[in-house]
Amino acid sequence: MAEPRITFDHVWKKFRRGEPHDSLRDLLPAMAAALFRKPHADALESEEFWALRDVSFDVHDGETLGIIGRNGAGKSTTLKLLTRILKPTLGRSEVRGRVGALIELAAGFHPDLTGRENVFLQGAIMGMRRREIEGRFDEIVEFAGIGDFIDTQVKRYSSGMQARLGFSVAAHLDPDVLLIDEVLAVGDLSFQQKCYERLREFKRSGVAIAFVSHNMQAISMLCDRVLYLRPGAPPQTGSVGDMVTAYVTTDSSSADARVAVTERKMTRGDGGPDLMEPVPPGTWLTLHLAVRPQSDLRRAGLALLFHRADGMMVFNGSSMLDGVPPFDLMTGQEWHIQITFRTNLLRGTYAISGHLFEENRRWPAVELGVLGSFVVAETTRAGGVADLEPRYVIHEPAGA
Repeated sequence: MAEPRITFDHVWKKFRRGEPHDSLRDLLPAMAAALFRKPHADALESEEFWALRDVSFDVHDGETLGIIGRNGAGKSTTLKLLTRILKPTLGRSEVRGRVGALIELAAGFHPDLTGRENVFLQGAIMGMRRREIEGRFDEIVEFAGIGDFIDTQVKRYSSGMQARLGFSVAAHLDPDVLLIDEVLAVGDLSFQQKCYERLREFKRSGVAIAFVSHNMQAISMLCDRVLYLRPGAPPQTGSVGDMVTAYVTTDSSSADARVAVTERKMTRGDGGPDLMEPVPPGTWLTLHLAVRPQSDLRRAGLALLFHRADGMMVFNGSSMLDGVPPFDLMTGQEWHIQITFRTNLLRGTYAISGHLFEENRRWPAVELGVLGSFVVAETTRAGGVADLEPRYVIHEPAGA
């Protein structure tokens, strides 16, 4: 196999909280101690903390690695190490070939220069030659959609216009490696679609991509593998489906000792293999559960809550409200439950949580935690949250 374009080999990175030294008296002993200190993975001084702990991955030509995690997990630190803005405390970070970085899109813009002048400035910062920028200038302006304002000072641009122009310059590089940090939310829906398609073109042309995002739908659409960074826990690398599910699932076990959830599975239709890819709006899915009660739970019903990844609740219902009679869950028995539903939702990542309840509330509800997740694919047909499947009937005027 060819040598990877990106190598991250047992990388550790630590930072210090606040100012490291208050005076020259503190600084000189610290410098002397540093000369004789032997680096060690477990060595932390006062006020130091690990931003990354023993992280390893590689990315080959034509492969896209997604990097996900909560705020503070070390995602942006990882990209800064790859761009050599930072150096590892321990381990090796290496990128081979021409690098394009889509991190702070308008960071290289000068507010008093025009869009035209800033295209050349930004292109030079990204390593493009002047002749190369001139040859692609018209494509850059057209892609950004700001042709009427290209000779206006950038300080007159909206933040969205600046971001679109910054992305457009970076999107017209010929990189071997592309590093992306949460930049695909720029512009309107139409421009976002252009961004996604451009990244697919990079991937098809063999570019190695490392992609940081909180948008699980984008991760699912673009990535081959995912690195899941978790503060205070070892990083995980795996398939897109497994890592996205781990990210949106707060706990893989039952949240209440009275019930053990022994199986969680999401499939298309009534069965088949585990759901691994985004689905179009309106797809029928089935959530398969197996639960084993540790105490008797009589006259029970199942309540389900659907939340989008940004926390918005999109559905809250229960088996009893839909006409299913209560059932008796008895100690030690394993119950299998299937819930089939239609994803009349638009783009996004959704998590399903649930609880068991007694019809007359004679025993406290049993929280089951997050039971599954799914991703609804990007669509340009509509915007919003729900897919209402409108039907149009338009009558021409008589005699027209």
